Amino acid sequence: MKILLIDGTIIGSKTGAILDQVKVYIEQLNSNLDLEIMKLAEFDHQFVDGRPLGEYNDDMRLLVRKFEEAEGYILATPIFQGSIPGVLKNAFDLLHPRTMRYKPVSIVANGGTYQHHLVIENQLKPILDYFRCLVTPNYVYTTANHFGEGNVIVDQDVHDRLRELARVFVQYAEMGKNLSKETLDEH
Repeated sequence: MKILLIDGTIIGSKTGAILDQVKVYIEQLNSNLDLEIMKLAEFDHQFVDGRPLGEYNDDMRLLVRKFEEAEGYILATPIFQGSIPGVLKNAFDLLHPRTMRYKPVSIVANGGTYQHHLVIENQLKPILDYFRCLVTPNYVYTTANHFGEGNVIVDQDVHDRLRELARVFVQYAEMGKNLSKETLDEH
């Protein structure tokens, strides 16, 4: 089962550090999952403006293909200016509405203040609901004080919550295997 761990920013390294740790915890629980970290920073992004997918560059088409081929996602995002990064929203705008349908998704995020965790509830979850993802009920939000030198996670509670997120995600991934991605509606 292919799981895409998405680093949803083009700057900074804390979200990548969180993803690396989640990957370790998932591997400890289920070594049969095929885990791939995808960093949006490694793509040549174009502004999504509604044109057909074939008119975008190779990187944008590869981005879509990686989303389509994945059977689950761990989504990591920083919170900038009280919102998700534009590059992440741009990637979502490129996807067909059925791309992530009924596939498990867990969220990890990092921000400058504790209040920015509300971005997950008010912006990110509605986008994932639109895609009809199986969003796990637990997410992990961190701030700068959860990290030490070299962006190592030093807060034990964060580690505990990341382990729990991994445990729940693995169970959602198992549940999602047998859930038909076909729908009754044609929209």
